[in-house]
Amino acid sequence: MSQIFDVIVVGGGPAGATAADDLARAGHSVLMLDRAGRIKPCGGAIPPRAIRDFEIPDEQIVARINCARIISPTAKWVDMPVENGFVGMVDREHFVEWLRQRAADNGADWRRGSFEGISRGADGISVVEYMPKGEDEPVRVRARCIIGADGARSQVAKQALPDQPMPKCVFAYHEIVEAPESSDWDGKRCDVIYEGKYSPDFYSWVFPHGRTASIGTGSANKGFSLRGSVGALRASMGMDGWHTIRREGAPIPLKPLKKWDNGRDVVLAGDAAGVVAPASGEGIYYAMLGGRLAAVAAAKLLETGDAKALSMARKLFMKDHGQVFFVLGIMQWFWYRNDWTRERFVKMCKDPDVQRLTWEGYMNKKLVRRDPLAHARIFLKDTAQLLGLSRA
Repeated sequence: MSQIFDVIVVGGGPAGATAADDLARAGHSVLMLDRAGRIKPCGGAIPPRAIRDFEIPDEQIVARINCARIISPTAKWVDMPVENGFVGMVDREHFVEWLRQRAADNGADWRRGSFEGISRGADGISVVEYMPKGEDEPVRVRARCIIGADGARSQVAKQALPDQPMPKCVFAYHEIVEAPESSDWDGKRCDVIYEGKYSPDFYSWVFPHGRTASIGTGSANKGFSLRGSVGALRASMGMDGWHTIRREGAPIPLKPLKKWDNGRDVVLAGDAAGVVAPASGEGIYYAMLGGRLAAVAAAKLLETGDAKALSMARKLFMKDHGQVFFVLGIMQWFWYRNDWTRERFVKMCKDPDVQRLTWEGYMNKKLVRRDPLAHARIFLKDTAQLLGLSRA
């Protein structure tokens, strides 16, 4: 209790490990508290911008995707080739462990244990209590700032921001499977499946990781059997006999929280802040960015002593990505509502303008504004699909 850390990061996922790494590199004393053994269900896709911005080495890229196949409720499909690059795939289990080790190598104090609570000492400095892995006596440590990066059901958020409602979530479940040696498995294509029998309100996926793959689904319908859906999907894809390496499930938030800090010494990042993209469920890039911005805000607090600095994290994130999240939220609300609209959504994906603007936006994490005529063409084709006037 005599030591006071500059920052305690609760959670060692992409957000927490990135925040801890950035702060440690900057010379701050950082404790990264990670609950060992939890792997979030994740397809593992990362865009080129993530590889550049966060210096992800080639050895962490287990597959390079050059095409996405979009499959409609009537089993029709559209191929969307990746132009001028690739989508990197990582194996979440090994990738996140590498992120944690990088933070530790750069000076973060990495400890394995479960967060128990936050209190305050007589001097007003926050005290974090946690239970070390394999022990039955809690440990208490102090910090000038706390970053809560402990997932969609964040205990840090519940304690530090008790008046804020928890975000609405999609529940995701996947199985990591291994292709047999005799299989002609295409390890360079992602399948995104919009069939209602596999997900009534979201989508299902098959994402390759070399000779292994993540095959999963998501739904906000609590009565829907995610495991049964994945079993049926595996059978339809000819993967029911493949070896299952592991199974994972977790809630996935799809809307940023309205407030990420407590106005004093706690700021949220990653799933705890709700930064998973609507419609796509993409989370790794946004989690890492959220962790980086939380680190920027924490560093500013330490430098100035002004708690208003913590609000920087959300302001900076929403300035760059708020409009993207808004557009994706509308897309999910409209196109995923039933199989009729999803059938038309997949038809729309045939359009070259849609494909080009989609990939440009995904690869660079920005809405593409430089081609207003393409947007106009998409709007007209979109309207035709909605009105049933398109034969495409």
